[in-house]
This record gives sequence, structure tokens and C-alpha cells, in this order.
Amino acid sequence: MRHRLSTAAAVSAAVLMITGCTTNSSVDTTKTTAIQATAKDISAADLTEGKAQFREANFGLAEQHFRKAVELKADNAEAWMGLAASYDELGRFDFADRAYAQLLRVAGRKPQIVNNMGYSQLLRGNKMKARALLLEAKAGLADQTVVNANLALLDKS
Repeated sequence: MRHRLSTAAAVSAAVLMITGCTTNSSVDTTKTTAIQATAKDISAADLTEGKAQFREANFGLAEQHFRKAVELKADNAEAWMGLAASYDELGRFDFADRAYAQLLRVAGRKPQIVNNMGYSQLLRGNKMKARALLLEAKAGLADQTVVNANLALLDKS
């Protein structure tokens, strides 16, 4: 009896091994659509939210979102600009200077950036430096509306 049990067990094991090695053509190979593709720019949501918070004058929240955007995508010039402007509005000029320096490395010395740097100097009360930067920006801009408004603010202060 013992011999029959071990023989039956061996036969069962062999049958399971053989059937386990066969391929099953009834496996579902359809692709799923449940998993969404990852967006190329993972910082886009934070950039959008940073802009919205900045427009609402929530500069602390704007700073958080712009900072996260540059942490996720270090070459995002628009996020660096928003971060620098947020620091300016918060009076954190030391951090604003760092953000502007990084922005210049990423995007180069563009008139819009120089205009913002001039406005930053205006907020600090550095009138001579503000005027020099704003005039530099004015020389390079086709639409001088914003820089002219900043120069008017400078003249009033």
C-alpha cells in the first residue's frame, strides 16, 4: 500500500510538471488603458499653480509651487522667474538674487529678466542700480509698456 501511494504521488507530480510547462494560448494579451502616460514636464502643474497664486497675491504659496517646479525641472526658466519674483514680493532679496543668478544661467540675459531684476532693485531702494537695469531692459524690448511703468514708479519714489 505504501508503494502504491508513493507511486501515485510520483505520477501526479510528473503530470503536474508536464502540464505546467505547456504554453497556454488563452492568456489575455490586450493592453490596458488604466495607467496614464507620464507627462513630459512633471513641473507643469506646480508652475501653473505658482502663477495662479502669484496673480492672487499669495506670494508664499506661489514661492512654494515655483520652488517645487524648479526642483523637478532645473532648466525651467519661467519657474525660476516666478520664484525670483515671489522672493522679491516676500522681501527675501537674498533668495531673489540666487534665483535671478540661476535664471541668467538657464535663459541668458534677456530684457524681461533684466526688467524684473531692475524692479527688484527698486523694491530694495537701490535707485541707481534699478535705473541702470531698467534702461538696459528698455533698450532691448519692443513693447516697453512694463519697463516704462517701472521707470515711472522709480521716478515717484
